[in-house]
This record gives sequence, structure tokens and C-alpha cells, in this order.
Amino acid sequence: MTPHAYADILPDIGYLQPMQDLKEIHIVMPQNSPAQPLDHVNTYSRPSDLRITDIRIATIVGAPMRCPLIQVYTNQGLVGYGEVRDGASKNYALMLKCRLVGENPCNVDQVFRRIKQFGGHGRQGGGVSGIEVALWDLAAKAYGVPVYQMLGGKFRDRVRVYCDTDVRGKDDGTAMGHALQQRIDMGFTFLKMDVGIGLLQDEPGTLTAPLGYLDELRQAIRRPGPEYSAEERRELARKWYALNNTAHPFTGIRVTEHGLDFMEQYVADVRAVIGYDVPLATDHFGHIGIEDCIKIAQRLDKYNLAWYEDMLPWQMTQHYVRLANSCTTPICTGEDIYLKEDFMPLLSSGGVSVIHPDLLTCGGIYELKKIGDLAQDHGVAMAIHMAESPIACMAAVHAAAATENFLALENHSVDIPWWNDLVTGLPDPIVKDGYISVPDTPGLGIEALNDEVIAEHLDPDDPGLWECTDAYDRLDSHDRLWS
Repeated sequence: MTPHAYADILPDIGYLQPMQDLKEIHIVMPQNSPAQPLDHVNTYSRPSDLRITDIRIATIVGAPMRCPLIQVYTNQGLVGYGEVRDGASKNYALMLKCRLVGENPCNVDQVFRRIKQFGGHGRQGGGVSGIEVALWDLAAKAYGVPVYQMLGGKFRDRVRVYCDTDVRGKDDGTAMGHALQQRIDMGFTFLKMDVGIGLLQDEPGTLTAPLGYLDELRQAIRRPGPEYSAEERRELARKWYALNNTAHPFTGIRVTEHGLDFMEQYVADVRAVIGYDVPLATDHFGHIGIEDCIKIAQRLDKYNLAWYEDMLPWQMTQHYVRLANSCTTPICTGEDIYLKEDFMPLLSSGGVSVIHPDLLTCGGIYELKKIGDLAQDHGVAMAIHMAESPIACMAAVHAAAATENFLALENHSVDIPWWNDLVTGLPDPIVKDGYISVPDTPGLGIEALNDEVIAEHLDPDDPGLWECTDAYDRLDSHDRLWS
């Protein structure tokens, strides 16, 4: 369409100044004409006529997780960026394509209400949430504003990042302390580490469990390699799944006094290195029951930790109440909860002091803000779980900027040298001195995805780069949930 053709669409507003770049439309008002709604808006498309035309995926690995990246295409050349949650299937997003093509992405809430029935807790929320992110990116680009502005503005100009530091290779608390001190030296002002029964597996006398069970857990193989036959890979993967999907109260694993001493000394050694001035959160305690969670919590209270994270399955509300009432360290969970409604039992019961949603599970950008606002009504802070690419990261940045009770945003990718290079248009590095600046550019603030870098890190088991997804075009289901 030529620039002059837009005059037929907006005949009463004025004339449109022709531009070489047809993605940007400048409305020029006749002299002395009355004020119009779009007087002070640069529209980068015709928002009311914007339609989704295609959805494609590229799955990368090592970021540090496996991340299916999403591009949502439109009839006006705008492309929206989203992402399925780390470790989830791209099919959670692709199954939505037949329900999205032809829809206006600017109607974010309307489209979300249509597709949210196809999400679920954990990674099953990844498709709906990732598409929702792309919708906001498109809507904000269409109106030429940053996403946070469409959420009501921002409470902060930069977002605090807390730096996760994995336990692998840090064999004792002193080594972990020095690893965390390196994070402080990089400018991080909030830290997290793992501390749990994983530390105890090779220490005799620290764990009690049905004989042979711990050995089975150690020997289980999550992703068997090509040295195994197809049948062997299926059987090994099935066995790993069965072992690792036994919920905490049902494993029979207990921590001994020696185990508690070991864990306490580990944390004491960490604090001896980094001191007590910096907040230090803890995670990955292992699949143990409520009684042992309470014993650990009480042992570690004296180290003034920022929170205990995911000590129990989030569904076990009364267990969380018992845990919260047993110790003085804030209790945190929420990364696997889909939609705001299922945060309510934890909030209303007083079972948590910090909620920790993942934007790519909870329902996306707007749902994350709603969850934060709901938590604030209950006097609860919100941190944000994030272990994905810069797409999910920047989506979380906009939601965090627009939510008052935000505490800190997780980042798992500090040690990934090419993570920043996946996108263009953002500062390099994206995380500087422990913060991410909230961008004022349209959408998420990402100018483009870097296909060259993405191509270097495609999943070997799914090496397609934005391949055709026509197989998902046909809607063959009646989706209504009522008669």
C-alpha cells in the first residue's frame, strides 16, 4: 500500500506525509483543526487492521536451557517475539496457531482469553505465555510505545537482577562463597545458590532412604545418548521420569543430624566469604518431606537468608503454612503456577512471604503484573523466575518495571558468552552492574533476532530455523468449554 492510500482510512484526521520507510506513519494535522485521539501518537502500522499471518519457531540449546523462540508475523510487516518456557515443547505454542491466524494481536486480552484454556501449570503454560509475550510486543510496536507504557507506566527505570550460581563444581561452601563473591565483583547486589540434599549424596551418613533408592537416583539418565538403542533410550528416559516425578512427601528420603550439620557448615562457609551485607536466596533443597524441610529451615535461619525457595510442591498449601510458621526466613514459591487464581491459596493462607512466578508459565506479561498486584494486596513481595533467552528476560523487565512490589529478577545466563548476541537493539551487555535498564523503544525493545547466532546454537534434535508451520494451520476442534 502506498502512503497516500492511508488517507482513505483516516479521512477526517488529516493527510499522511509520504515516507520511504512505510513501517512508520506520520500524521500531519491541518492548521487549526480540532484535537484528535492520535495527535500525539506515532503509529508504526494500522493497529485496527493488524492481523496475525504466521507463527514460526527456532529452538536453541545452551542458553543455558533449551529454549523454543517464537516469531509471530503480521500482514503489515511487524514481527512479534515470544518464547516457550525453558525445557518445554514448541508444540505448546504451535498448537495455538490455528486459533491465532487472522486475529488482531493488539487485542491482547481478548486473544489471551481465547487461548488460555490450552495452558497449564509448569512447562504446559509455556505456549500460551510465550504467545502472549509476542502479542504485547506486536501491540506496543504497532502504537510505537514500550510495553511497560501499555501496562500503566513504570515504577522504576532499571530492574534489579539476582544472579543464580549453580552448585556444580563448588564442592564446599568456601568454593561457593568465592564464586558468589565474583558475582558481587561484577556488580550484582542480590545472589542465589543451591543448597540441599544434592550436596549430601556422596557424604556417608547424611541421608536415610529405602535401600537402593538413592543409587537409582544417582544412576538415572535423563537424556540417554546415541550409544543406546532407541528402545534403551525410551526405557532409560521412562525410568528417569518415574524416579524424578515422585513428590516430596512420598520419596521416603530423610536428612540425618550429620546431614544437617553438613548443610549448615556449607552455608556458614559461604557467609564467611561474602559476609552478611548482601541478600542470599537458596533453592533446590531436594524431594524431602515437610518435617525435614522444617529441620533444615530452622538450622539455616541464623544465616539471614533472603528466602527458601520451592522446598515443597506449590500445591501443598497447608505444608507451606506449617513451614512458614516454623521458621523466620521468608518462604518463596510460584515458578510453576499458571494464572493468578492458583496463587490465591498460598497468599490468603500466609504460606509465603515472596512469590516467584515465571513469566513463561504464569500466563505472560499482563498476568504477571496481575499476580504481583494480587500479592501486594496480601503484603507479599514478588521476585521473578527467569532461565531463558533475552526475549523472556526483556518481557519480564517490562512487567517488573510496571509492578510496584517487585523485588528482583533471576538470570541464569551470566556465564553464557553469546546470550547477549541473540538479539539486537539492546545495550551490550544487557545486564550491567547487576541491573537491566528499562528500554523506551517500541515493544520489548528488541530490534531484531540475530539469526546467525541462533543458527549456531540450534537444538541438534530440532535444527530447523523458522521453518514452515503450515501443518498447524487447520482448526479441527470445537474449543468451547460450556454447552
